[in-house]
Amino acid sequence: MASLSNKRIDVTPPQVEPTDSGWYLASGPDLPLNPLYGNVTCECLVIGAGWMGLHAARRYAELNPQAQVLLVDAGRIGNNASGRCMGFAIDLAHNPRKRDFVEDLKGNQEELHVNLEGTNYLKSAVEAGVDCDWDPQGKYHSAATAAGVDDLVQFSKALDLMGQKYSWIEADGMRELTGSRHYIKALHHPGTVLIQPAKYLKNAARMLPKNVKVHENTIVRSARFGKPHHVFETQNGVIHAKKVIICASGYLNNFGFYKNSAIPVYTFASMTRVLTDKELAKCGEGPFGLIPANSFGTTVRRTNDNRLFFRNVYSYAKKYKTTVEDVAQASVHQQVSFERRYPELASMGFVSSWGGLLTLSQNGGMIWGELGENVYGTGICNGTGVSRGTGFGKALAELASGLNSTTIEILKRRKAPSRAYPEIITSLGVKYVTGRRFKEAGQEI
Repeated sequence: MASLSNKRIDVTPPQVEPTDSGWYLASGPDLPLNPLYGNVTCECLVIGAGWMGLHAARRYAELNPQAQVLLVDAGRIGNNASGRCMGFAIDLAHNPRKRDFVEDLKGNQEELHVNLEGTNYLKSAVEAGVDCDWDPQGKYHSAATAAGVDDLVQFSKALDLMGQKYSWIEADGMRELTGSRHYIKALHHPGTVLIQPAKYLKNAARMLPKNVKVHENTIVRSARFGKPHHVFETQNGVIHAKKVIICASGYLNNFGFYKNSAIPVYTFASMTRVLTDKELAKCGEGPFGLIPANSFGTTVRRTNDNRLFFRNVYSYAKKYKTTVEDVAQASVHQQVSFERRYPELASMGFVSSWGGLLTLSQNGGMIWGELGENVYGTGICNGTGVSRGTGFGKALAELASGLNSTTIEILKRRKAPSRAYPEIITSLGVKYVTGRRFKEAGQEI
């Protein structure tokens, strides 16, 4: 835990996304817009309303029903980085890039524990009435090449060690599921839940405990950590908070913690219009979620509202920014993926394309825990953020409330992020690695 001085820190605001998330555009009515104005005081301020922040605010308010909790987000809830993912609430990630994935039994078991806690917390919100197209069908790890099948075999060995259930789907079964001839084999792993991420985030924000006030379009411009309150200036007001929970992903670095440790990466996705009944007949039996066997391949969703989603392409995000041109270039690759899988449908193109920020660290470490007196934070979760981020946020609120748990003890043991290489080296390295891996993925794209 760092010793904090009562010094003003200028906070660089997050970028304004150049395009809206397709999930957000299809998620129904917006939340009532309520930016923060004036001077306010609260017991607990939560900065960032994604998977981590939304659930940290919810849990802190549940545990401290008399406390005034403020939740602020720089943009619109559901259109932030969390609402730009592919909507997989994953219990156990498939990561063949990690050489010790099969051997790291303890790490995988701990990851499963944290992710399941997150999924169960999501489920409790759904059971209380949060609409998000909840679909606990599991995920299909899908291969289009022999190399992809080899990756799935490695994944199956890790699942065997953990006593996890799974099943193999052959080419004809994949064609029945998806309507596509593209895939030659898949591994179905139950436990993952498919959701509409923007719809969940917006509706969960509507159902937060009554002692939580939500302020969107509220950008924190400066921070001063001290006693008896931490002080945060926004574009239209000032917040005095006894405690603060910062859930701003890689932007947490901008508050003075673990500076220069985040590696900002963008990944991109595109969405079709709603398909007709005739078109849906060519897309299999119903909604599904496919994760590529090769991590640089294409993720595919057929959604409950009868659209197709495609995600691929990774790029380094200098200064955390992407552009309309970056999104347009990525959508060209997604169009190729569409044509490979559904040549009879691909001419319809897309009605929306967008990017989403993902923050990594050089050593695979993450930020989680008490960063200073009455200052808590989490970020750089290195992907699979729906269940993991929810679990992180829930546990962080419990830590801030003086509690302990198995999840808290697991997260306390996680290594912190190391300092990244200078930006020029990191950007060139990410560009080289992502370009090479993208080419190597071949027909998995």
